[in-house]
Amino acid sequence: MDTIFRQIETLLKHCDTTLSCLPPALLYNEGWMLRATVDRFASLDLGSERHPLAVPANCRWYSEALLPSAFLPESRGDSRGESWTHADGVIGQFDIGGGTKGDLTLHRDATHFVVLEAKMFSKLSSGVKHASHFNQAARNVACMAEVLKRAGRRPAEFSALGFYVLAPASQIEQSVFADYLGSDALRRTVEKRVSQYGGTRDTWFREWFLPTHEKLDVKAISWEELISFLAKRDDETEELRGFYGRCLEFNRPREESEA
Repeated sequence: MDTIFRQIETLLKHCDTTLSCLPPALLYNEGWMLRATVDRFASLDLGSERHPLAVPANCRWYSEALLPSAFLPESRGDSRGESWTHADGVIGQFDIGGGTKGDLTLHRDATHFVVLEAKMFSKLSSGVKHASHFNQAARNVACMAEVLKRAGRRPAEFSALGFYVLAPASQIEQSVFADYLGSDALRRTVEKRVSQYGGTRDTWFREWFLPTHEKLDVKAISWEELISFLAKRDDETEELRGFYGRCLEFNRPREESEA
C-alpha cells in the first residue's frame, strides 16, 4: 500500500498548484482543519491546564463518528424519524464500531465527552427532513443526551461535557451561530421535537436531555483562537496557520472572494 499512499500524498500536495488534478477545497476544508487541529492538541501535555479541545491521556479523538438519535425511525416509512448524526469530531472515552462502522459507544466509566462541529463559511443546518426546525446544534446536543442514556452515564459524572462549534472569527463576530447555541434556544428546539411524539419522549427529555443540557458547555470557538493557543505551546503551529489560510482562501464565498 506504500505506493498508493505516496501517490495520494503527491495528488494532495499538488492540489493548489498548476499541476492539480482535483479541487483544492477537497483538502483545504473544515474537516481536515479540525483533524489537524485536534491532532496537535492530542500531542500536547497540558498537565492540569484545561481547554475545550484538550485530549487527556486516558482519552482519544475521532472524526466522523456516528451518534445515535432519540428519534430514530420506529418503523419503515416513519414520518417523524431521523438518521444517526455524523459528528465532525469527538474527544473522550469511547469505542467506535458495533452494528455499523463508525457507531460511537461511551465507556461505562466515561468522564469526558466533547463533540465538535467544524465550519468555515457555512452555517449550521436549519433542520432535518421531518422536522425543519431541528437545527444542527440542537440535533447534536440531543444526540449527546442519547449517547449518555445508552451508556447509563449521568451528566453529573462528567468532568468535561461540551459541544463546540469551530469557525472563523469573522463568522463568530457576525453572530452567525448565536441564535442556535443559546441555552434557551437549544432547550426550546429539542422540546418542540419531543412534542411530535405525543408524550413518548417526555421521560427521555426530562431525565436525560434536561440534565445534559444543564451540565453541557456550549459555545463557538474561533480557529484563530485555537491557533494562538497552540502557537504558545507548539513550535510546529505555523504550518497549521498556513493550512488555515489556504482553507479560508479556497472556501470563501464566491461573491466575497470576487469583491
